[in-house]
Amino acid sequence: MSERDAAAAGPTAQDTAEKQSDGEQRAAAAENTLLEQMGGVSGLAYSAVPIVVFVLISSFVSLMTAIWSAIGVAVAIAIFRLVRKEPLQPAISGVLGVAVCSFIAYRSGDAKGFFLLGIWTSLIYGGVFLVSVLARWPLVGVAWSALNGLGFSWRKQRRALRGYDLATLAWVAVFAAKYVVQQWLYDADQTGWLAFARIAMGYPLTGLALIVTVWAIRRAAKVAEQEKAAAEVPAARSNPDPSVS
Repeated sequence: MSERDAAAAGPTAQDTAEKQSDGEQRAAAAENTLLEQMGGVSGLAYSAVPIVVFVLISSFVSLMTAIWSAIGVAVAIAIFRLVRKEPLQPAISGVLGVAVCSFIAYRSGDAKGFFLLGIWTSLIYGGVFLVSVLARWPLVGVAWSALNGLGFSWRKQRRALRGYDLATLAWVAVFAAKYVVQQWLYDADQTGWLAFARIAMGYPLTGLALIVTVWAIRRAAKVAEQEKAAAEVPAARSNPDPSVS
């Protein structure tokens, strides 16, 4: 087969393999990016320590002592992470989160107020993610496309759109579970169990949603490559080399 015939025949197996490899690399990059934004595996322990310190000290000493202790521990952890040259964003977010939660506890005069921000944030996030699915703009797909400049052609690909819908709904389920359980414990004045739920429902549930998210990204990339390759074949055949007489 001549080079012209090969060009007319459409993409080669090598071209397809290269495109698949690129899609897999993007999916792997998505997984790494999401893990970094979460603070990595060590982020679970880092985020749990201020909560445990706050609950223990508020139970045995006083609310104000617990507030300053939690903030102090959060700052110490942030400095430790910066010294180790770990990502800056999770460290700063951790300090700000503990500070805001502590302020709410101070204003409410009750230790359980420390958890209000997380409870209502879960409700708001869950609602936003659900609305994005109903509007046919699933946030998982929108965020991934915006971060990588891939465009939104996947919205016209039913299988890719369905994958992003499922990934976004997984996050809806995570936020809904957090809100329902923690709001119930809050109303029951179960501060200790509220802290346990906050930690236990944090990374485990987020990890499950992350798995579905990575699967959706890989699925969408594969669907996009298949449809693009299928579109290139008839286009190449209908536009033969004009130099051929």
